[in-house]
Amino acid sequence: MKDSTKAWVFFAENDMKMADSAIDEPRLTGQVIFHSQQAIEKYFKSYLVENDITFPKIHDLPKLYELVRSVKDWSIDEILLDEINRVYSASRYPSNIGLLPDGLVPSLEKSKEIFDFAKNIETIFKSLVEV
Repeated sequence: MKDSTKAWVFFAENDMKMADSAIDEPRLTGQVIFHSQQAIEKYFKSYLVENDITFPKIHDLPKLYELVRSVKDWSIDEILLDEINRVYSASRYPSNIGLLPDGLVPSLEKSKEIFDFAKNIETIFKSLVEV
């Protein structure tokens, strides 16, 4: 693995650890979703760096996944990916951090669903890139 890839992976793993540490806390579901989104973004960027694919400075998960898919289709749930992507956009304002696109605080079930999706992204990444 390239050193530049390792840097992205380091931060992706930190986001996963933060999300995992709060996964059972009803008051922290927004933070779980936020850090899960961040990990997904960083795993996509890690994969692109490892495969010498230049990407713009964006945070748009579907657009990043489109670049990832130009190398290999990971066969992920793109509807859920789009939902997670909208969480990031909304979270740029302090009053919305970690809220779902409909403005609701996520349930424990929803935060676990998104965290599990992020874990799946991590697993796919690690199966494709020697860590």
